[in-house]
Amino acid sequence: MPSFTSGSSIVELFDLVRAYAKQETIGELRGTGRWLAWGAIGGISILLGLLFTLVGILRLLQSTVFEGTTAFSWVPYFIVLALAIALIVFSQSRIRKPFLNSGDH
Repeated sequence: MPSFTSGSSIVELFDLVRAYAKQETIGELRGTGRWLAWGAIGGISILLGLLFTLVGILRLLQSTVFEGTTAFSWVPYFIVLALAIALIVFSQSRIRKPFLNSGDH
């Protein structure tokens, strides 16, 4: 059993514990940061793509099917809103991994 009475042994123990803590936390945090960054970039890309697609569908409906009908000018907005809600519900139903670390739960 080692004796920790001398000052150099305590300093060595402190350095060992600090190095171990850095090794176990900094590496994990970097991996988590990369995971979050790529997830944010992907989420923003999907958001912008769907936004432009929904606006395009709205303009298509307004300029073809509902052109010149002032009584039903709200219908294209309702259709696009229903489509957006359906996309949100579908994407929420496809999320299966609630935890970052797949081995935990």
